[in-house]
Amino acid sequence: MAEKDITEKILMDYNDIFSDIINVLLFKGKRRVEPDSLEAVALPSQYKAEDGKIHEQERDVTKYWKGNGIRIALFGLENQTESEKDMVFRAIGYDGANYRSQLFSDSTERVPVITLVLFFGSGHWTAPKRLKELISIPEGLDEYISDYKINVFEISWLTDEQVAMFQSDFGVVADFFVNKRKNPQYEPSDTRTIKHVDEVLKLLSVMTGDNRYENILKDTGKEEIHTMCDVAERLEKKGYDSGLKDGAEKERESIYQELVKDGVLTAEEAAKRSGIPPEKLL
Repeated sequence: MAEKDITEKILMDYNDIFSDIINVLLFKGKRRVEPDSLEAVALPSQYKAEDGKIHEQERDVTKYWKGNGIRIALFGLENQTESEKDMVFRAIGYDGANYRSQLFSDSTERVPVITLVLFFGSGHWTAPKRLKELISIPEGLDEYISDYKINVFEISWLTDEQVAMFQSDFGVVADFFVNKRKNPQYEPSDTRTIKHVDEVLKLLSVMTGDNRYENILKDTGKEEIHTMCDVAERLEKKGYDSGLKDGAEKERESIYQELVKDGVLTAEEAAKRSGIPPEKLL
């Protein structure tokens, strides 16, 4: 899959999505963070996809949470499809850079930085979540080394209660990955209306490595897609049309073989009679 354009807006950039994720995963569904209380931080975004490449640079999405005009905290989201051994180091680097930016800003505000790692893999996260799990500590130095942990949320393993708490399109995304983990053959059946159709389907394509979801947009346009049921319908139709096409090609090839096997017709004549395009004979 081609790398994403760094100017392209990803799903988590939207305040309604970002705030929903924070409210459910950190505040257990309480509506503590309102969409209009978030302030975007001008950093490039990225996807870490199944091909192992980092598409774009820096943090995925970063936003300040504000209350009464005052910054309260800085949240950062990281999207992963595989357990990354050195994710702790990456998070330390991101958080450190954000703290450093506060040090050199004109503002006197000092706010906590919280990183959430959204893991979309079907299994459990297997890489270290704490710094001390990752490094070898010489005897006698443990008490002098500050530990550091990352907050990993396994989207495919969220409970039904957690999924139900989402009020934005991320609920559709979470429902998809939970059901896909339970049944790899699962076809989308969510009836909730999708607000950010383009971004949801592109996220599914990137995180699953299945380009069909993004290709639906090219084939039909997002105006015709309102729910994941619409997506499933188009996937089914696309598969049916593909099956018809494959069947017709096999039938033509069979007719062609029958016409040429006894030397009754030349290859060119048999191809014309059976409807096989000349380029297929090359």
